[in-house]
Amino acid sequence: MRSYILNETNWKGVKQTDFQVAVLPWGATEAHNYHLPYGTDNIIAERIAAKAAALATNLGGRVIVLPAIPFGVNTGQPDVKLDMNLNPGTQMMILRDLITVLNRQGIHKMVILNAHGGNDFRQIIRELNLIFPEMFLCQCNWFKIPGAEDYFSDLGEHAGEVETSFMMYLAPELVLPLAEAGDGKARIFAIPALNQGWAWAEREWTRVTNDTGIGNPALATAEKGESFFNVVTEKIGGFLYELAVLNPADFYKDKLC
Repeated sequence: MRSYILNETNWKGVKQTDFQVAVLPWGATEAHNYHLPYGTDNIIAERIAAKAAALATNLGGRVIVLPAIPFGVNTGQPDVKLDMNLNPGTQMMILRDLITVLNRQGIHKMVILNAHGGNDFRQIIRELNLIFPEMFLCQCNWFKIPGAEDYFSDLGEHAGEVETSFMMYLAPELVLPLAEAGDGKARIFAIPALNQGWAWAEREWTRVTNDTGIGNPALATAEKGESFFNVVTEKIGGFLYELAVLNPADFYKDKLC
């Protein structure tokens, strides 16, 4: 039993703990090339949340990890069989209900630990900030943490070397041999602005990739996955601890030149 995992702890422990931060892992259920399971994002989100919360707890923070949300925004993949979609508006309603519980019970800091590139909670958080002014809400995208280039040759984007290495380390029994994986080649937009980041349009996934992957998993290893998993969880664990112990009145400081 891990006291910082709500799925595993009990009322006896919960009722006597004044939790400072709630962590909500949020993934997706979608195809990940031919070799990774549909639940890849959920497995990674849950395992990162658990390890990071353990680190924060050991430092003295009082962190609780909520059960993961296993469905994400997959509006660009309606023709990929069993890619399950939650619209952003649905995510907004789910978050509003969960935050209502936390706010009522005095847990005023919440981190959405996001493991799916199609999820973007920033605009939802902006709206919820007006509804719950007592709450501190933020999203944490593990895949945005710098340093992956020190471990991986092909950073990819989806079911490539990084995610495959993570899964080879975290759940090797669910990973097919790499010989069965596609090469993760992806097409880009014909209009340069849409590839440069200052113009944006949603991609039609099956027109971009033939195997649902973006990024070549061929060089993935469990050893690479373990190394970068430790980097990611240490950074997030430190962040959760800092967030837990910092008084909201001290969230801002004068900028040092």
